[in-house]
Amino acid sequence: MKIFAVITGLLLFTECFSQSEPPKLLFKEDWNKLPPFDLMTPYSLSQKDVMNPDLIQKLYGPGQDSIKKRHHGTENDPYYIFTGFCRSNWAVTLSYRNISADLTGNALVRFRMMNSGFRELHVVIKLADGTWLVSDKSEGSSSVWQVHDFIIKDIRWYQMNINTIIEGSIMSSPDLSKVEEIGFTDMMNGGLSAACSRVDWIEVYCDSSNVK
Repeated sequence: MKIFAVITGLLLFTECFSQSEPPKLLFKEDWNKLPPFDLMTPYSLSQKDVMNPDLIQKLYGPGQDSIKKRHHGTENDPYYIFTGFCRSNWAVTLSYRNISADLTGNALVRFRMMNSGFRELHVVIKLADGTWLVSDKSEGSSSVWQVHDFIIKDIRWYQMNINTIIEGSIMSSPDLSKVEEIGFTDMMNGGLSAACSRVDWIEVYCDSSNVK
């Protein structure tokens, strides 16, 4: 009986340890310090703003041409994505050229962000079969910069129209083992500084990745 109890205890310890194993950083994007930052210029976010040379950035939705990189010129101010000028819904994604992410297990997506108004930031992903999903979980407004984790296994996913950035029906048990693109949206237009999303950086953590 004692031997059985010891073995059971070891198995439970091993299971708990494996569940608490932290996922590994797949990528971080912080966007670079290249100008322009003036909100009034006809400038939108582009690949040249991406700091990580291994990542491909893509913009989607009717409001994509008004997504901007912003900086206020002080030492303590970050270089961040600003959506206050977006005239309609938008989405930003990042991906490696030849690697897909395995977002099963303990995967998470982490943002440093500061939204305002009713803007709620959601995670957006593209599956290997071309299906687009948006998370039911979101993070809203804050008066200061905050870091927020989206735990992937706690998320319910809705199908999303990538052209309009509008959610559809719930997709039960999607295959998250090969995710092609990962990003974010608030699924709304911008309302200047009073109603916008601001993203300083994004980090993606997962247990493994796959060569495409």
